Amino acid sequence: MPSDDLPTWQGAQLRPARKGEPERAGAQLFKPLRQTIESINQTLKGQLALERHRARTPAGVVIRVLIRILALTTAIWHNDKTGQPIKRSLIAYDH
Repeated sequence: MPSDDLPTWQGAQLRPARKGEPERAGAQLFKPLRQTIESINQTLKGQLALERHRARTPAGVVIRVLIRILALTTAIWHNDKTGQPIKRSLIAYDH
């Protein structure tokens, strides 16, 4: 959405209420959404070692990150199809 379309856009921005404000509509969505985002960040940083990517260019970083996300997605899919109890574990593939 280009920034010049913002004045005509009919959506509402969601944000947490400030001190002294009544609770805003959609406030119950923030905590689960934040927990989901934090979980994804921890997975990417921990299991995929994204902080140690060793790429030399921005394009190299993008490629390495996408390869690791694809590897995790494949592992989750495989674990799901084979009935593994822990879907997001990469331990079986770590050698």
